[in-house]
Amino acid sequence: MRFPRLFVALTGALLSFAPPLAAADAAADLAAAMERGRALFAANCALCHGATGDGVANLYPPLAKSDWLAANRSGAIRAIVSGLSEEITVNGKNFIGQMPPVMLDDAPAADVVTFVVNSWDNTGGHVTADNVAAVRATAPFKTYAQLKAAADYRPLPAAPEGFELRELVRLTDFGVRLASDGKGGKLYILGQAGGLWRFDPASGNLKQILWPKDFVGVKPGDFQTLGMVRDTTGRLWITVNQRVTATPLVLNECGIFRTTAFDADGDPIAPRPWFQTSYPWGIGPYNHGLSDIRFGADGLLYVSIGSRTDAGETGIFSHLGKMGEVDITGVMWRLDPKSYAPKIEIIARGIRNAYSFAWDGSGNLFTVSNGPDAHAPEEMDFITPPKPGEEPEHHGFPYQFGDEPADKKWYEHTPVPAPPKNPKYVLPVLNLGPAAMMYGKSTSTFNAHSSPTGLVWLGRDWPESVRNGFLVGRLGSFLAGPAEGEEHGFDVLHMKMERRADGRWTARTNTFLAPLGRPIDVHIAAPGKIYVLEYTRPTDLKSRAGWLPGRILELMVKK
Repeated sequence: MRFPRLFVALTGALLSFAPPLAAADAAADLAAAMERGRALFAANCALCHGATGDGVANLYPPLAKSDWLAANRSGAIRAIVSGLSEEITVNGKNFIGQMPPVMLDDAPAADVVTFVVNSWDNTGGHVTADNVAAVRATAPFKTYAQLKAAADYRPLPAAPEGFELRELVRLTDFGVRLASDGKGGKLYILGQAGGLWRFDPASGNLKQILWPKDFVGVKPGDFQTLGMVRDTTGRLWITVNQRVTATPLVLNECGIFRTTAFDADGDPIAPRPWFQTSYPWGIGPYNHGLSDIRFGADGLLYVSIGSRTDAGETGIFSHLGKMGEVDITGVMWRLDPKSYAPKIEIIARGIRNAYSFAWDGSGNLFTVSNGPDAHAPEEMDFITPPKPGEEPEHHGFPYQFGDEPADKKWYEHTPVPAPPKNPKYVLPVLNLGPAAMMYGKSTSTFNAHSSPTGLVWLGRDWPESVRNGFLVGRLGSFLAGPAEGEEHGFDVLHMKMERRADGRWTARTNTFLAPLGRPIDVHIAAPGKIYVLEYTRPTDLKSRAGWLPGRILELMVKK
């Protein structure tokens, strides 16, 4: 999954710099710009170009030691202010992709470029807001205001039959998860970089209650928050991934924080680490890390952790580790929330990146996972936790995708490393359509590159048209499919589950709500009321519209 943004290159023609300042002032200005640019790069660019600018072979060009950047300084600005879709050559290799404009005004855009050109053995220099404004004036959107207007909120889609749809609240940051008591109480919105907001449905008030600095022991700008759940006491449990520069390997220090106090308004505050571990940081942008977190009916805490590779490759950078996956990645964990020293129990293997999971009305556990950069289907998997003494079941990653043969060559490196001996992979849920199939055929489970996200179960108390089925959001394509311009997602699907005599699950799948601005979470806020969290605003890939924070939509059963 390309989460959250696609930034393919920084490129262009030579840039003239502002007149030099006195040495001391210039050094201070450069240092300040570098510090601002570092945080902006982490939030906007590192996911694809890598936290150390290494890029991804044959996909995302490197920014480190970039001959192309050295010769094309003002083009780097142009890529930010108007996007990039042409083929470029960086360090002797060709790259082509789609980069949308970045939603940054002139000054922060200048800080990002300044950080990049002064990092990783690049040629240096100080880019100013005036430099950016001059380049922007020659771009399709002449000002940042024009770019923002192009990225405005889209009209609401038609509500599903039997439901009413309205815009609940517009957000000031990129939200990734929702949590509440499920009874109509306060709604908590987790941002991707450690911010937390409380929304009061009764008053319409949106208030930030946590900031990145509140997470003790992590450095703002270097960590990401991807999962959140509220327990019965009102505490929040939040998954955290932090990139830590260490030797000989850069690490992902991942863990679970939980709030330890309540403020005067009764909101949970003071997140403190409850569990922490680490493993070598992912190859290129593939550090999917700790993600969803939920309490099971057994009272235990279930956590998904994604892969550190795209498809099991060993990588090319020694400081990121050349070992493919490690024991605790691409799996599902279970932990005891009552423990003071919790231990990881692995309950499923071969799950590439389960952004979300949920139980049906009978206690069956399902995950939805984002697939590789190859045009392989994305999966919904049925998870059977092992009994004591049993090995967890294996769901195929990185050796098998969908229900394609395990020896299919998706990549030249496949399979690396060698598959387990006598593997018996559990096949994903078979999508019988009519929606989300690949090439009009039954698929295990969704179109390639559609990025399934939030997953919720609608039980017997919901209208007949949707009861006893899952809703799943799909963030939408960051990479086009094998057909020219092909893209999928930007929707919420309804899945009616059926189990065959051979034990395999199937799903009758229909589009429930579309088009949407990259729906990243779906949440039951109260009986008969569903919230859909839009990550941003564009409802397709081809428009290449800029990025701004999204909103929350409310679906309510008609009375």
